[in-house]
Amino acid sequence: MNLHSRLEKVSGGMPNAKASVLEQFEAPLKLREFPLPSKLEPGAALVRTEMAGICGTDVHLWKGQLPISLPVILGHETVGRIEQLGDGLERDWTGQALEAGDRVTWTSATSCGECYYCVEKRQPTRCPQRRAYGIGYRCDQPPHLLGGYAEFHCLRPRANIFKIPDGLATESVIGAGCALITAIHGVERICAESGADPAPDPEPSAMPALPSLWRDHVVIQGVGPVGIAALAVARTAGAGQVIVIGGPKHRLELARQFGADHTLDIDELREPRARIDAVRSLTRGYGADAVLECVGLPGAVIEGMEMCRDGAKFLVLGHYCDAGAVSFNPHVVTRKQLQVFGSWSSEPRHLKAALGLLRTNRFPFAAMVTHRFPLDKAHEALMATANWGAAKSVIIP
Repeated sequence: MNLHSRLEKVSGGMPNAKASVLEQFEAPLKLREFPLPSKLEPGAALVRTEMAGICGTDVHLWKGQLPISLPVILGHETVGRIEQLGDGLERDWTGQALEAGDRVTWTSATSCGECYYCVEKRQPTRCPQRRAYGIGYRCDQPPHLLGGYAEFHCLRPRANIFKIPDGLATESVIGAGCALITAIHGVERICAESGADPAPDPEPSAMPALPSLWRDHVVIQGVGPVGIAALAVARTAGAGQVIVIGGPKHRLELARQFGADHTLDIDELREPRARIDAVRSLTRGYGADAVLECVGLPGAVIEGMEMCRDGAKFLVLGHYCDAGAVSFNPHVVTRKQLQVFGSWSSEPRHLKAALGLLRTNRFPFAAMVTHRFPLDKAHEALMATANWGAAKSVIIP
């Protein structure tokens, strides 16, 4: 049975798919229909969406805070079932065989694999040809369905597809979302310079490729999805003590469930000096070995640098969007002999590591999914995230 015959049987003779579309910034999403591809390109795939996560980046995109071309189907955190495989697509990124009906996820973006950054510098996240599903593809151009807020999702040739093991809940994958792979990449960046041996692995199958934060005092600024994910990564990487700073209280309670040793409430410690002093008191007066900024507020960068001990590492991870400039004294970096890092998005190996970590069930990522919405309520799902009304909103078409 060919693609359209099977879909007509499933959908009652209507070979179209519904999607929720961002047509205008800061305006309600619109439910639209698009034709399904009559034939897949070699190496492409068609996936029936099972669950799509709402990411904080989706909110920034909706507000027009990143330069994208409209209209677009949002959604770059997606799990689905393979409906059809294009010629030549037989295995996932890890080499596992693929077939119709398999539950899969994929990296949000694909790099060219041939340019200066991909080949010479081995930093494919900086590839100028890199484009992301749910962000960089207009939906008024074929194959249209290139975002998660839709009944079906088209995966272009060379997509980095990962088969999800049967024992791993979809809610865990979406609850972790892109935050976990972003955090893994960030921690990898700050550890790669240390030359440290990997930490003794308390969970042998968890993340064998992740470098070590063994016995380090780690501060995480922020308890949004990236902060919670960074907490899980720091714990898995062997951190000796993890201090989490943020709010509100229910987010700090979630941080404790993920293993935070100490939580500092910004509603109680309102001044930066008070938070800096609190970190120092918890680190024998020296400051943290590593501070991970996961807030996205420019002022947090300056504050976080002061929480570092001399010779420590500071990672700017929360500024995916341009939240504005901030002035600081470069003498702080020199005087404290800081190592300052940035990290952008992730690579396929980080998704492999994330799925390995999720399979251990060490952290309650599935519990992050608190609000479920049908496709025609996608705008309400987006607003629940925008207004901090949900730990994680998801769309189930």
